[in-house]
Amino acid sequence: MGYRLVVVGATGNVGREMLNILDERQFPVDELAVLASRNSLGTEVSFGDKTLKTKDLDTFDFTGWDIALFAIGSDATKKYAPIAAAAGCVVIDNSSLYRYDPDVPLVVPEVNPEAVLDYYKKNIIANPNCSTAQMVVALKPLHDRAKIKRVVVSTYQSVSGSGKGGIDELWDQTKSIYNPVDDKPARQFTKQIAFNVIPHIDVFMEDGTTKEEWKMVVETKKIIDKSIKVTATCVRVPVFVGHSEAINIEFEEFLDEDEARDILREAPGVMVIDKREDGGYVTPVECVGDYATFISRIRQDSTIDNGLNLWCVSDNLRKGAALNAVQIAETLGTRVLKKG
Repeated sequence: MGYRLVVVGATGNVGREMLNILDERQFPVDELAVLASRNSLGTEVSFGDKTLKTKDLDTFDFTGWDIALFAIGSDATKKYAPIAAAAGCVVIDNSSLYRYDPDVPLVVPEVNPEAVLDYYKKNIIANPNCSTAQMVVALKPLHDRAKIKRVVVSTYQSVSGSGKGGIDELWDQTKSIYNPVDDKPARQFTKQIAFNVIPHIDVFMEDGTTKEEWKMVVETKKIIDKSIKVTATCVRVPVFVGHSEAINIEFEEFLDEDEARDILREAPGVMVIDKREDGGYVTPVECVGDYATFISRIRQDSTIDNGLNLWCVSDNLRKGAALNAVQIAETLGTRVLKKG
């Protein structure tokens, strides 16, 4: 016996990826509904060898459905998620709307799977920010061994993190570099993204940080340990898919780089590729389409007593969004709903 499952926002990048991952992981689905706004009504999407037509989100009745994976913006989620939850359908939301709600668990299954048990408070579970998701997968096993005091992270985030418009803008601007007549000014981003990097993701806050940076701080504390101090600089780079992070970690006690490497090799969801030679590390191009969070460049930080540096790369459309949502559904099914 499987689940009656809904994918909301099935025509978007993340929604389509959710469908791919549900099929790849053979999630036990008895019935699947794919929903979209009226502008995309009737659009066909693929689920394995099946082709499904989207239904109207505005008129859909969530009564009797088990789980809804939401891959729409916060404004639409604010309207429709409570409707689904009130009908008894557990919402797994990919937007930022509920991440900071104390009554909504924020879950990365490799890190805090037990948090799904709190879903009942609002019948909603939140998916973290893409940059946070991959980082906490790397941090948690190290925190369990040596307790993390402070994290300094610089991100190198792909344009797919801003949606299809970001992908199109990088593609169009890259072509226009070689054809100056066809100029493509910045629209999705604040400056040219082709052959450039932009130290600005989301809106600026009063203290000079951006909201993306603030998200990494608050979410890491909620998922792992509220005592961890985090400071982040988030940068958009001209990469289509795959977020990278340079992470500096300060521990309460000494952790040798070799032991850290061994711990990470055994950690769920992590793949260590760390050879001190040309090409002995993972780049965003190589992580696309993979489930793992890849860790490279593990080394001691000699400037502090108990420090490590590492390089972290993951497919942001997968672990940063669709995969994590499906893993939450799997965890919910195993620990709570117990079907399939």
